[in-house]
This record gives sequence, C-alpha cells and structure tokens, in this order.
Amino acid sequence: MPSIMQALYNSVSGLFSFSQTLNTISNNVSNMNTPGFRGSDSFLENVLDDDGSKVAGSGLNLSEGQIEQTSTATDVAIDGKGFFILQDPQGVTYYTRSGQFQFNDKGQLVDSVNQYVVQGYATNGSYGPIDISSLQKLPAQATTSISMAGNIVPSTPDTVNNVTVYDAQGNSHVLSVSLTNSTTTTGSWAVNIADSSGKSLGSGEIRFSTDGTLQAGYTTVTATGNWGPGPQALTFNFGTAGGLSGTTTFSGGTATLAAQVKDGHGVVGLSSESFDSTGTLQLSYADGETKQGPQLALATFQDESSLTMIQGNLYLQPQTQTAQIGKPSSTVFGKIDGSSLEMSNVDLTQELADMIVIQRGYQASSRVMTVSSDMLQQLYDSTRGG
Repeated sequence: MPSIMQALYNSVSGLFSFSQTLNTISNNVSNMNTPGFRGSDSFLENVLDDDGSKVAGSGLNLSEGQIEQTSTATDVAIDGKGFFILQDPQGVTYYTRSGQFQFNDKGQLVDSVNQYVVQGYATNGSYGPIDISSLQKLPAQATTSISMAGNIVPSTPDTVNNVTVYDAQGNSHVLSVSLTNSTTTTGSWAVNIADSSGKSLGSGEIRFSTDGTLQAGYTTVTATGNWGPGPQALTFNFGTAGGLSGTTTFSGGTATLAAQVKDGHGVVGLSSESFDSTGTLQLSYADGETKQGPQLALATFQDESSLTMIQGNLYLQPQTQTAQIGKPSSTVFGKIDGSSLEMSNVDLTQELADMIVIQRGYQASSRVMTVSSDMLQQLYDSTRGG
C-alpha cells in the first residue's frame, strides 16, 4: 500500500516537473524572434528518499545569437562579450543584448521598446546617457578664406561671380572677384572684390612672372565685410609663388579661374548617424562635415548565468555581483556591428526535440499515475469484497 501511494505521488511530481519544463521551452520558442533573447534550460533533480522529481532551477544559454543586418543606422549588435546598459526614468539600471535603439525628441538614444535611455561616454569621457542634443546642429561659422585657382588669359579682363561667403550669424553673402590687366606693369593684375550691390569690399594686386606663375608678395588680396557686430576679414588666396596649382596666366590657354570657399557655413543640420566598431557615434552633416559623438558603454559580469530575466531581453544585475563597465573593442568587451541586430540564440530544432522527450516523460508519468490508481482501486475493491 505505501509503495503504491508513493508511486502515485512520484508520478504526480513528474507531471508537475515536466509541465514546468515545458513552460521553459514554450517561453524559448515564443521568443525565438526576440532580438537579444537568450534561452533558458530547466534542470530536474531527484527528491530525497526517492520521493519523485522537482525543477531544481533554470540557467541561461550564454551562447551568442546570429547577427543580422538591418536598414536602421542606430541598430547595433555586440560581436563578443558584453551587455548594453539602459536606465529607466526612476534610475533603475537594466542590461540587454538587444540593440534596437533610436533617438527620441530630446536627442537621447533610447531602446525602441521601453524608451529606456542608453548609457555611454560623452565626448569629454564622462559616463551617462547617450545625448546628441547639442550636436544635432552645427552653429554658424564665418568665412575667412577663399582660394582662387585657374588660368587668366593675358590682357583679357576676367570676373568670377557667385562667390558665396557667410558671416558669423550664418547669413550668406554673394561676392564677385574682378581682375583687370595693368597696361603699365607687366604681369600685374588689379583685383577688386564687390558685394551683390556692386560695393567694393577690398582691392589689391596680384603679379605674375614671365613664366606665367605668381610672384612672391603678390599672391593674396584682402577684403572686409561689415555684416555683423564687427568687421569680417576675407583673404583671397590666389596660390603659391612659382607654383602651378593656384592661379596662372598663359596666353595659349583659356580662362578657367574659379573660387573655392575654404571655410564658413550657416547653421547646418545633422543628416545621418552611424556607429563604428568601437561603439562611437559618427555624425554627418548636410554640408559634408563629420564629427565624432558619444560612445556606447558595455557591461560584463563574472557569472552571467546569475542575471535575473525580467522581460524577453532585459536583465537585472544580481545582488551578489558588480558589473564591470567599459568601452567596446577594449579588454574583454566585444566589438560593435552597426546597422545590425543580434537575434535570439534559441535553437528551434533542439527545442522541438526536447519537447518530444518531455511529452514522452509526461505520458509515462501519467501512465504510472493511472496504473497506481487502478491498483489502489483493485485493492479497495478486494478489501470491500472481503
């Protein structure tokens, strides 16, 4: 009688154990397309004195998932060790392998699911939220230098129009550069720089040697714009004395003189962003200028299997461990793949195979319970019949 009852209890414990294990498998399968998800395994153990089985616990599968490219520039994946670090509005820190990130309307990098702020290093090296609010626009910069290059046909006046320069407030001004050959000094050209109304802003002289190249001391002309709180000096550089890379004058050539503004711009907006292998944000602006922005931070733990899963791809730090925080592609931390996501590490084939084994175990435990029940019924019937 006690053995039959124990067999019944053992079979019930098997049913509970297998159903809980099946719950782990179902969670793995349901998250097989969750970026950054790490599957779990349930472990069974024998109960003392052969009193059946129970789930002893579960452990994370720490293998890396496959990295797939995406069309989103702010998606990132870790190739190697580490977790991204997120912080919610209450200051609670989470860790994840999912790099589905985007910039919110405040210029902060957040995960696209919970809007938790991604942590990293600012351009000055300080640790905190990834924030590009101060980098979304480049402030206006005044023009100071214009390069002139090309050929001037001797004895033929030349004018370069539509030379656009900027003042300190970012306002544009269109200038013209006129050159007139001197009738008294060989190789000398008078240069006049005027604004769009024809007002002269400055004048000077450039002079060429007999070989058609510039002479020393006659290579630049300065103009002054009065567009802001103070005068703005503009230097027109016609080239290097004796060189052919700047302005020349050859009678057999054609007129090709052109101007290139070397600096200055209005307020320029951000056009694109991307992450390099070190997790550093590379910013590109509408005028072609590039800047480096903040850098992602990563965290590792001595025992990653002890992390507490709270959602499909978010983990909490165990109380017994301290996170080691650092930069990607350094020491133990993996590198960053931009425009990519790490997918779930769930092996569907293995999960289905495990499910078949659990199903058979559940059926066998159910059969043991049925047989035990039948034997008890027979024992009861025989006792009653006596």
